[in-house]
Amino acid sequence: MWLLLVFGLIFFWAGSMVRPEENCSEDGRECAPWLVPLAQGFGALVALGAGLNMLANPRRGSGVDPATGELVWWQGRIGAGGGDEGRIHPSEIGKLRIVRKDEGDDEVHLYDRAGNRLFWFDQEVIPWPYERWAEKLAKAWPQIEIEIVD
Repeated sequence: MWLLLVFGLIFFWAGSMVRPEENCSEDGRECAPWLVPLAQGFGALVALGAGLNMLANPRRGSGVDPATGELVWWQGRIGAGGGDEGRIHPSEIGKLRIVRKDEGDDEVHLYDRAGNRLFWFDQEVIPWPYERWAEKLAKAWPQIEIEIVD
């Protein structure tokens, strides 16, 4: 998202530095003054989208509750409460499954010991690289099976 934000800001800045009426060849045959505001608008749209996504990121996450020792995850949280939340004690986790797809489109699923998939737990609530996070979890609780599907 940081790269998209920078990319969008560069396009927006470049569009504001070029005057549309000067965006023509010297003989006047190739002239596209409409491209300058289009590029600037594209940059603004990309930067806005990346910025909004980064603002939404704190609304998703996971951590261990120090009082109970449970793994807690949430999505769509506003402030300290609300949103979709799940929790499970790590001793009750059966499997963490990482499904590799195209670049950056991996999926992560968490299952309890009965084989039930847990709601609202996916790749958005844990840090990347997912394998490293899963290895730390399995190291602390060895009964957790880590399955990586290519």
